[in-house]
Amino acid sequence: MPNAYFLSFDLLMLVLLALCARHAWQAGGAARLWQLLAGVIFGLLLEWATIQQLHAYSYGRFALMLGGEVPVAIGIGWGVIIYSVRLFSDAAAMPGWARPMLDGLLALNIDLAMDAIAIRLGFWDWGQGMNYEYFGVPYPNFWAWFWVVFSFSVGMRWLTRSGSWSSAWVGPLGAIVVGVVGVLATNRLITAGVPDGMQSEVVWGTLLVALFLVRAVRPRLNRTELPALVFWVPFAIHVYYLAAGLLSGVFAPAPFLLLVSLAMLALALWLHGPTLRRMMGENASQADAVTAPPHG
Repeated sequence: MPNAYFLSFDLLMLVLLALCARHAWQAGGAARLWQLLAGVIFGLLLEWATIQQLHAYSYGRFALMLGGEVPVAIGIGWGVIIYSVRLFSDAAAMPGWARPMLDGLLALNIDLAMDAIAIRLGFWDWGQGMNYEYFGVPYPNFWAWFWVVFSFSVGMRWLTRSGSWSSAWVGPLGAIVVGVVGVLATNRLITAGVPDGMQSEVVWGTLLVALFLVRAVRPRLNRTELPALVFWVPFAIHVYYLAAGLLSGVFAPAPFLLLVSLAMLALALWLHGPTLRRMMGENASQADAVTAPPHG
């Protein structure tokens, strides 16, 4: 019998991809849609390349796998997360060099709640048991998450900045290359260039420096109205893993993980509060328009 959590995750990723594809087509046509799809391709390639490079984790058996090793849903997940966080940072008033850092930190807000629950559902396995470092997740995983999103974001922003035909169509291909090279290089750095006893300090130190730099530029977030999917992508992933964790009972032996999940959901709601309030206001206006008595 198919695993219900695997199938529901596949379905969630397809729904989020459809939402992002609809926005991309409406916002920029085929060129913008190509940027989204490039993120998905990048996600699949980075996972395959990382598995070949490090042999540090393995995936469960999802319905659709690339080369029998990488679930297609995981590549889609990378694509939609990167697409949504870039929309968020693009709408912020901040220097261009800081936007990829914000992108990486926004993605970490999702992974801090997701990864430890996912391994308990059998989505992937780090082979270290459930009590290793961060609820069974090695600390360098969070280093990798930051650099994955940062590298692709830098490549996409840099190579498509001119707005020309060539940058629109060749730029995303270049971003895939920049992203994969960046991921493999930073993987190599943390595993071979940093002594095992110092990895956690390097990981958390790097992330704190990135957070400090983003805070130092005093970004004005939500400067313009954002599309609803910027809220729905992180919210749906947070709620999915929170619900799956509750239904599967994985929080019973690790109650602090439940608190972390709730805290990351609360942070996402705070970050996207203006978008959520706008959506609620629009729904209320539509309801009032439907229930208002006719004039005359």
